[in-house]
Amino acid sequence: MADPYATLGVARGASEADIKKAYRKLAKELHPDRNKDNPKAAERFSQVTQAYDLLTDKDKRARFDRGEIDGDGNPTAPFGFGGGGGGGPGGGGFRPGGAQFDFGGEAADLGDIFEGLFGGQAGRQQRGGGGGFSGGFGGFGRRPQPKGANVAYRLAVSFTDATTLAPQRITLSDGKTIDLKLPPGVESGTQMRLSGKGQEGPGGFGDAIVTIEVQPHAFYVRDGDDIRLDLPVSLSEAVLGAKVRVPTPDGAVMLTVPKGASSGKVLRLKGRGFHHKGSGRGDLLVTLMVDLPEDDAELTSFVENWSGRDKGNPRSRLGV
Repeated sequence: MADPYATLGVARGASEADIKKAYRKLAKELHPDRNKDNPKAAERFSQVTQAYDLLTDKDKRARFDRGEIDGDGNPTAPFGFGGGGGGGPGGGGFRPGGAQFDFGGEAADLGDIFEGLFGGQAGRQQRGGGGGFSGGFGGFGRRPQPKGANVAYRLAVSFTDATTLAPQRITLSDGKTIDLKLPPGVESGTQMRLSGKGQEGPGGFGDAIVTIEVQPHAFYVRDGDDIRLDLPVSLSEAVLGAKVRVPTPDGAVMLTVPKGASSGKVLRLKGRGFHHKGSGRGDLLVTLMVDLPEDDAELTSFVENWSGRDKGNPRSRLGV
């Protein structure tokens, strides 16, 4: 990996705050969710994150500054190890079958060299059991390969399904269908992440990001986690009181209209609204709307002869 300072675009003496600021800026620009069709951005995002992880680890940063490890966090090679060189007899190169270097005709035990550089335990690890290299030093680490791009979907959900959290079926780009469980508090704009359901890449599959769109309803209106409903009632039901059927997202229920109810009176049906993000549900707020018959001669005659028709001013609280 390249110099982590160069990767983040900061000086070697940069403070931790400067490093964090640079990382946040680059991560925002390169995040896979914002670069779905740009696999190079995903690879760059991985490099930036790796550089940030190294430079915010005080021990690793100090070791990198001293030249003890490279940008991937792996020990730097002694004596140019790994760069080639003659491998023939007397050529001073590495012998794959043994644990020695040749230095001008004299053989030096590779394990002893490692013990001198990294301490006894590291040296013993490099010697392994059979004179060759074992795992700790031979691989120098591998840069994580980028996953495939995320795939975005939009899912239209009916108002009542969103209220009751009814399972939703979605068809993915590969033709497969899966059932989604809607989360409590779901609303338009809610995003659901399906791990491993995106495009394939060198490091595995990306994710599917499903954005929910709750469809409007013919007579329900959402108010936070509550639902509002204007319910028509007849004049006789309002005057005399009655039990009437009321629709709810969970099915119709009976509601008691109190005697003498006026238009605008709000009745509450508890637990018939949207699910809260924590637990429980909102309510269904029912606003009564008195529905008068048109051209009813008998009703007109009654009101004209009703002795109490001019008593009181229902608009007095409005100041008129």
